[in-house]
Amino acid sequence: MTRIALVTGGGSGIGLACAKTLAHNDYTVIITGRNQEKLNKAAVEIGNDCEAIASDITQPEQVDALFDSIENKYGRLDILFNNAGNNVPAAPIGDVSAEDWLKVINVNLNGAFLCARGAFNLMRKQKPQGGRIINNGSVSASAPRPGSAPYTSSKHAITGLTRSISLDGRPYNIACGQIDIGNAASDMTKEMVEGVPQADLSIKSEPVMDVAHVASSVLHMANLPLGANVQFMTVMATNMPFIGRG
Repeated sequence: MTRIALVTGGGSGIGLACAKTLAHNDYTVIITGRNQEKLNKAAVEIGNDCEAIASDITQPEQVDALFDSIENKYGRLDILFNNAGNNVPAAPIGDVSAEDWLKVINVNLNGAFLCARGAFNLMRKQKPQGGRIINNGSVSASAPRPGSAPYTSSKHAITGLTRSISLDGRPYNIACGQIDIGNAASDMTKEMVEGVPQADLSIKSEPVMDVAHVASSVLHMANLPLGANVQFMTVMATNMPFIGRG
Protein backbone atom coordinates (compact mmCIF):
# COMPACT_ATOMS: atom_id res chain seq x y z
CA MET A 1 0.00 0.00 0.00
CA THR A 2 1.33 3.43 -0.95
CA ARG A 3 1.98 5.57 2.09
CA ILE A 4 0.79 9.18 2.23
CA ALA A 5 3.16 11.86 3.53
CA LEU A 6 2.61 15.56 4.22
CA VAL A 7 5.57 17.94 4.38
CA THR A 8 4.99 21.45 5.72
CA GLY A 9 7.30 24.14 4.40
CA GLY A 10 7.77 21.85 1.44
CA GLY A 11 8.43 24.52 -1.17
CA SER A 12 12.13 25.05 -0.46
CA GLY A 13 15.16 24.08 1.59
CA ILE A 14 14.92 21.16 3.99
CA GLY A 15 11.23 20.60 3.28
CA LEU A 16 11.75 20.38 -0.47
CA ALA A 17 14.70 18.00 -0.10
CA CYS A 18 12.77 15.72 2.24
CA ALA A 19 9.64 15.78 0.08
CA LYS A 20 11.70 14.83 -2.96
CA THR A 21 13.37 11.93 -1.14
CA LEU A 22 10.06 10.62 0.20
CA ALA A 23 8.41 10.90 -3.23
CA HIS A 24 11.19 8.86 -4.81
CA ASN A 25 10.93 6.18 -2.13
CA ASP A 26 7.34 5.03 -2.63
CA TYR A 27 5.48 7.78 -0.77
CA THR A 28 2.66 9.84 -2.20
CA VAL A 29 3.69 13.32 -1.08
CA ILE A 30 1.68 16.45 -0.36
CA ILE A 31 3.58 19.69 0.23
CA THR A 32 2.16 22.78 1.85
CA GLY A 33 3.22 26.38 2.40
CA ARG A 34 1.74 29.82 1.92
CA ASN A 35 2.73 30.48 -1.70
CA GLN A 36 0.82 28.34 -4.22
CA GLU A 37 2.99 29.38 -7.17
CA LYS A 38 6.18 28.44 -5.32
CA LEU A 39 4.62 25.13 -4.26
CA ASN A 40 3.57 24.34 -7.81
CA LYS A 41 7.15 24.79 -9.03
CA ALA A 42 8.42 22.61 -6.20
CA ALA A 43 5.86 19.91 -7.00
CA VAL A 44 7.08 19.77 -10.60
CA GLU A 45 10.67 19.44 -9.34
CA ILE A 46 9.66 16.69 -6.90
CA GLY A 47 7.67 14.79 -9.52
CA ASN A 48 5.90 11.47 -8.89
CA ASP A 49 2.49 13.19 -8.80
CA CYS A 50 3.38 15.35 -5.79
CA GLU A 51 0.41 17.50 -4.77
CA ALA A 52 0.78 21.13 -3.69
CA ILE A 53 -1.82 22.62 -1.35
CA ALA A 54 -1.34 26.19 -0.14
CA SER A 55 -2.05 26.73 3.55
CA ASP A 56 -1.06 29.26 6.19
CA ILE A 57 -0.34 26.96 9.11
CA THR A 58 -0.84 29.77 11.62
CA GLN A 59 -4.53 29.88 10.70
CA PRO A 60 -6.60 27.07 12.31
CA GLU A 61 -9.31 27.11 9.66
CA GLN A 62 -6.76 26.74 6.85
CA VAL A 63 -5.05 23.85 8.63
CA ASP A 64 -8.41 22.15 9.16
CA ALA A 65 -9.18 22.58 5.45
CA LEU A 66 -5.78 21.10 4.55
CA PHE A 67 -6.42 17.92 6.53
CA ASP A 68 -10.00 17.68 5.28
CA SER A 69 -8.63 17.81 1.73
CA ILE A 70 -6.11 15.05 2.48
CA GLU A 71 -8.76 12.87 4.08
CA ASN A 72 -11.23 13.40 1.25
CA LYS A 73 -8.72 12.57 -1.50
CA TYR A 74 -6.49 9.92 0.10
CA GLY A 75 -8.51 8.61 3.04
CA ARG A 76 -5.50 8.60 5.36
CA LEU A 77 -2.15 10.12 6.32
CA ASP A 78 0.85 7.99 7.26
CA ILE A 79 3.60 10.60 7.78
CA LEU A 80 3.62 14.24 8.81
CA PHE A 81 6.99 15.97 8.57
CA ASN A 82 6.24 19.02 10.69
CA ASN A 83 8.98 21.13 9.15
CA ALA A 84 7.74 24.68 8.46
CA GLY A 85 9.59 27.37 10.37
CA ASN A 86 10.91 30.90 10.23
CA ASN A 87 13.26 33.23 12.08
CA VAL A 88 14.02 36.92 12.59
CA PRO A 89 17.37 38.76 12.72
CA ALA A 90 19.47 38.03 15.81
CA ALA A 91 19.05 40.47 18.69
CA PRO A 92 19.40 40.43 22.48
CA ILE A 93 16.07 39.80 24.15
CA GLY A 94 15.73 43.42 25.21
CA ASP A 95 15.71 44.45 21.55
CA VAL A 96 13.26 41.78 20.36
CA SER A 97 9.93 43.36 19.45
CA ALA A 98 6.67 41.70 20.36
CA GLU A 99 5.95 41.53 16.63
CA ASP A 100 9.14 39.55 15.95
CA TRP A 101 8.49 37.24 18.90
CA LEU A 102 4.99 36.43 17.65
CA LYS A 103 6.16 36.04 14.05
CA VAL A 104 8.45 33.19 15.10
CA ILE A 105 6.21 31.59 17.72
CA ASN A 106 3.13 31.65 15.48
CA VAL A 107 4.83 29.55 12.81
CA ASN A 108 7.39 27.47 14.70
CA LEU A 109 5.20 26.50 17.63
CA ASN A 110 1.54 27.38 17.03
CA GLY A 111 1.70 26.17 13.42
CA ALA A 112 3.47 22.98 14.45
CA PHE A 113 0.79 22.34 17.07
CA LEU A 114 -2.06 22.90 14.62
CA CYS A 115 -0.55 20.55 12.03
CA ALA A 116 0.27 17.90 14.63
CA ARG A 117 -3.30 18.11 15.94
CA GLY A 118 -4.71 17.74 12.43
CA ALA A 119 -2.49 14.76 11.69
CA PHE A 120 -3.22 13.14 15.06
CA ASN A 121 -6.99 13.39 14.58
CA LEU A 122 -6.82 11.86 11.11
CA MET A 123 -4.39 9.12 12.15
CA ARG A 124 -6.43 7.94 15.11
CA LYS A 125 -9.68 7.61 13.13
CA GLN A 126 -8.33 6.10 9.91
CA LYS A 127 -8.24 2.37 9.24
CA PRO A 128 -5.77 0.89 9.75
CA GLN A 129 -5.24 3.24 12.65
CA GLY A 130 -1.95 5.02 13.32
CA GLY A 131 0.82 6.98 11.69
CA ARG A 132 4.00 8.93 12.40
CA ILE A 133 4.66 12.59 13.17
CA ILE A 134 8.23 13.85 12.74
CA ASN A 135 8.91 17.29 14.22
CA ASN A 136 11.77 19.50 13.04
CA GLY A 137 13.38 20.56 16.29
CA SER A 138 16.76 22.08 15.30
CA VAL A 139 19.88 21.86 17.45
CA SER A 140 18.55 25.06 19.02
CA ALA A 141 16.15 22.78 20.89
CA SER A 142 19.18 21.94 23.02
CA ALA A 143 21.54 24.92 22.92
CA PRO A 144 20.93 28.54 21.87
CA ARG A 145 22.90 30.90 19.75
CA PRO A 146 23.39 34.47 21.01
CA GLY A 147 20.43 36.72 20.25
CA SER A 148 17.99 33.92 19.46
CA ALA A 149 15.33 34.09 22.19
CA PRO A 150 12.28 33.66 19.88
CA TYR A 151 13.73 30.85 17.78
CA THR A 152 15.36 28.98 20.66
CA SER A 153 12.22 29.22 22.78
CA SER A 154 10.10 27.87 19.93
CA LYS A 155 12.42 24.92 19.39
CA HIS A 156 12.69 24.06 23.09
CA ALA A 157 8.89 24.02 23.07
CA ILE A 158 8.89 21.62 20.11
CA THR A 159 10.73 19.10 22.30
CA GLY A 160 7.91 19.28 24.85
CA LEU A 161 5.35 18.96 22.07
CA THR A 162 7.16 15.90 20.69
CA ARG A 163 7.18 14.18 24.07
CA SER A 164 3.51 14.98 24.66
CA ILE A 165 2.45 13.65 21.26
CA SER A 166 4.47 10.50 21.87
CA LEU A 167 2.54 9.79 25.06
CA ASP A 168 -0.85 10.82 23.68
CA GLY A 169 -0.32 8.69 20.57
CA ARG A 170 0.39 5.39 22.30
CA PRO A 171 -3.24 4.20 22.50
CA TYR A 172 -3.73 4.95 18.78
CA ASN A 173 -0.54 3.52 17.24
CA ILE A 174 0.76 7.02 16.54
CA ALA A 175 4.53 7.46 16.85
CA CYS A 176 6.22 10.83 17.20
CA GLY A 177 9.91 11.68 16.91
CA GLN A 178 12.06 14.76 16.52
CA ILE A 179 14.97 15.51 14.21
CA ASP A 180 17.38 18.20 15.39
CA ILE A 181 19.25 19.63 12.42
CA GLY A 182 22.50 21.56 12.58
CA ASN A 183 23.88 23.65 9.73
CA ALA A 184 22.20 22.04 6.75
CA ALA A 185 22.86 24.13 3.66
CA SER A 186 19.67 26.07 2.90
CA ASP A 187 18.40 29.64 2.55
CA MET A 188 18.20 29.90 6.36
CA THR A 189 21.87 28.94 6.83
CA LYS A 190 23.67 30.67 3.96
CA GLU A 191 25.17 33.20 6.40
CA MET A 192 26.99 30.37 8.22
CA VAL A 193 29.83 30.40 5.71
CA GLU A 194 30.21 34.18 5.99
CA GLY A 195 30.34 34.11 9.78
CA VAL A 196 27.86 33.98 12.66
CA PRO A 197 28.04 34.96 16.36
CA GLN A 198 29.58 32.42 18.71
CA ALA A 199 29.02 31.92 22.44
CA ASP A 200 32.01 34.21 23.18
CA LEU A 201 30.43 36.83 20.85
CA SER A 202 33.14 36.42 18.22
CA ILE A 203 32.13 36.00 14.57
CA LYS A 204 33.27 32.82 12.87
CA SER A 205 32.47 30.85 9.75
CA GLU A 206 30.86 27.47 10.39
CA PRO A 207 30.81 24.31 8.26
CA VAL A 208 27.57 23.18 6.67
CA MET A 209 26.39 19.83 5.35
CA ASP A 210 24.38 18.86 2.30
CA VAL A 211 20.65 18.91 2.96
CA ALA A 212 20.47 15.44 1.38
CA HIS A 213 21.75 14.01 4.67
CA VAL A 214 18.74 15.47 6.45
CA ALA A 215 16.43 13.98 3.84
CA SER A 216 17.94 10.50 4.21
CA SER A 217 17.60 10.78 8.00
CA VAL A 218 13.93 11.74 7.75
CA LEU A 219 13.38 8.83 5.34
CA HIS A 220 14.94 6.45 7.86
CA MET A 221 12.62 7.70 10.60
CA ALA A 222 9.61 7.49 8.29
CA ASN A 223 10.37 3.96 7.12
CA LEU A 224 10.44 2.38 10.57
CA PRO A 225 7.48 0.17 11.49
CA LEU A 226 5.15 1.86 13.96
CA GLY A 227 6.36 -0.51 16.64
CA ALA A 228 9.76 1.26 16.56
CA ASN A 229 10.59 4.95 16.87
CA VAL A 230 13.53 7.30 16.67
CA GLN A 231 12.53 9.54 19.56
CA PHE A 232 15.28 12.12 19.03
CA MET A 233 17.90 12.31 16.29
CA THR A 234 20.60 14.94 15.79
CA VAL A 235 22.10 15.26 12.31
CA MET A 236 24.65 18.02 11.89
CA ALA A 237 27.77 19.19 10.11
CA THR A 238 30.47 17.20 11.90
CA ASN A 239 32.71 20.15 12.78
CA MET A 240 30.10 22.74 13.69
CA PRO A 241 30.64 24.15 17.20
CA PHE A 242 27.32 22.86 18.58
CA ILE A 243 28.92 20.31 20.93
CA GLY A 244 31.12 23.05 22.37
CA ARG A 245 28.40 25.64 22.93
CA GLY A 246 28.54 26.70 26.54
